[in-house]
Amino acid sequence: MESLFDLSGRTAIVTGGSRGIGKAIAIRLAQHGAKVMVSSRKLDACQKVVDEIRAAGGTAEAHAANISRKEELQGLVDATIAAFGRIDTLVCNAALNPYFGPAQNIPDEAYDRIMNGNVRSNLWLCQMVIPAMAARGDGNVIFISSIGGLRGSPVLGIYGVSKAADMQLARALAVEWGPKGVRVNTIAPGLVRTDFARALWEDPVNLKKRTADSPLQRIGEPDEIAGAAVFLASPAAGFMTGQTMVIDGGVTAGAPRVSED
Repeated sequence: MESLFDLSGRTAIVTGGSRGIGKAIAIRLAQHGAKVMVSSRKLDACQKVVDEIRAAGGTAEAHAANISRKEELQGLVDATIAAFGRIDTLVCNAALNPYFGPAQNIPDEAYDRIMNGNVRSNLWLCQMVIPAMAARGDGNVIFISSIGGLRGSPVLGIYGVSKAADMQLARALAVEWGPKGVRVNTIAPGLVRTDFARALWEDPVNLKKRTADSPLQRIGEPDEIAGAAVFLASPAAGFMTGQTMVIDGGVTAGAPRVSED
């Protein structure tokens, strides 16, 4: 049974890997035997994660890349192949959200940044990585989406549109590349205690509402998402593709009680 989650001899890229969910995923992939390329915009932040992985006996390298710049993503892919020889798992975790407010008022520039950073960058990376996976007949891609892609929001509406697009991109690529042995899946977390979502969980009023609406009565921690990524990258998920795993404390299942406020 242990071999189901064994990633020994396999390699992975994790974008947005210097903190939060991405960092947790990078660390857990390495603990299960994968060689991990940790990437984000800041090299020093990536290197801290690499040092932590190495101190625990794992193998990792750091490479800085801005997901909005195609040439930097190609540099990330090239550096990973140079370091590890191949790419078995691509984890597209990095995302942007420069706008908090109603969709009615979003500036064109903010819309473009969200859609390009959260969707087009994932497509770019897949275009760069999947053909080699297909040539070997094996490989997998994991998009980190959000339950925002399943529900409307008065202040995060376009971010949610981008995350819904990631789910559909996973389905499209799963159908396109499945015959070649490449799997593509998505993880949709609920509210998790990360710097990216700080504005949501640091607000006491919003935090109280979100925890009341959750059957588990709390928000998630980054490491509670990482295990799903290990599963999707491993032989245990060998028959799973084109799917979205929702990890939200039960929020999308329904509120456990009516608020007393």
